[in-house]
Amino acid sequence: MADTSTPPRGNWREVATIFLRIGLTAFGGPAAHIAIMRHELVERRKWVSEAHYLDLLGATNLIPGPNSSEMSMHLGFVRAGWIGLLAGGVAFLLPAMIIVLGIAWGYVRYGSTPAVEWLLYGIKPVTIPLIVLALWGLGRKAVKGVATALVGLAALVAHLAGANFVIVLLAGGAAVMLVENARHLRSGAGRALWLPLPLLGSGLASGSASGFSLWSMTLIFLKIGALLYGSGYVLFAYMQADLVRANGWLTEQQLLDAIAIGQFTPGPLSTSATFIGYILAGVPGAVLATAGIYAPAFLVVALSNPLIPRIRRSRWAGAFLDGVNVAALALMAGVTWELGRAALVDLFTVLVGAGATVLLVRWRVNSAWVVLFGAGMGLLSAAL
Repeated sequence: MADTSTPPRGNWREVATIFLRIGLTAFGGPAAHIAIMRHELVERRKWVSEAHYLDLLGATNLIPGPNSSEMSMHLGFVRAGWIGLLAGGVAFLLPAMIIVLGIAWGYVRYGSTPAVEWLLYGIKPVTIPLIVLALWGLGRKAVKGVATALVGLAALVAHLAGANFVIVLLAGGAAVMLVENARHLRSGAGRALWLPLPLLGSGLASGSASGFSLWSMTLIFLKIGALLYGSGYVLFAYMQADLVRANGWLTEQQLLDAIAIGQFTPGPLSTSATFIGYILAGVPGAVLATAGIYAPAFLVVALSNPLIPRIRRSRWAGAFLDGVNVAALALMAGVTWELGRAALVDLFTVLVGAGATVLLVRWRVNSAWVVLFGAGMGLLSAAL
């Protein structure tokens, strides 16, 4: 049974300070963000145990919303209660929101986005060892026997074959739950399983194609935040359907620029909503779009976090969570493979990735310095 005990509580200022710094240096997408949080808060600061972190990750994958932002909320709640939940979530997304707001101002004023290919060129390779080390540490806790090992392998194969990730998670959880409780199932001793899959947002309407308003825009971003499962690219598919096709408020080029900005800025990719909101309605639009897309996540995390220890104590629900955890790590491994192919494109990037690995393994350097190392190498490559 997982250890969900926690060290003595901190305060919201501590939570806010740490997540501000993580949000400012967390490049590379959700998998990298989750790896950075593990490095900083499990390995270095011991806020939660490896097993508890794994349970939070599994639960996060089962609820809608931006995963890495939800992890910041979960960890903030564990460390400092309800105010910690708010402090962690807001502090993690605030640096990206401010940076994106500044870029959006320049975009509207000058009609272009800054060229930062060199920055990504150096940063992408250093995120790979961060993620791999996180997978190694979490995997040792997640793989508890033959059943979880086989489910993890099957989940990885299913992901690489293009299976829907929600189905992979649920199937992995169900498989481990049934295998681990087969004897109880035969005896009829099984109890009902609660699954944290809130059906939020089904009643939210899309904005009307008849005209733009702040209210209709906010409703669209609320709906997207409540129904968002999967990667950031799922987010952009929703945006394209509602903002480009259904309402015509945004052009395809503006959406593509929003994608690019989300990729080269630190913090959660979902702050692309800030950029789009600014284009549509200035600062009020940016604030409301960001609030709309994140409000459901704050609500769902607040409802689900207190239930996670209770789920873990249940024989059936705990086994289900074990299956979800190992399937989630398998999906993360699949994403890492794809990221690695995109990041390690030549000898220079391979050497940068190897240097980051040495810094992390040999000297256990803070992840923020590792990201700065990658940025410096990217700058060096631009100068050569």
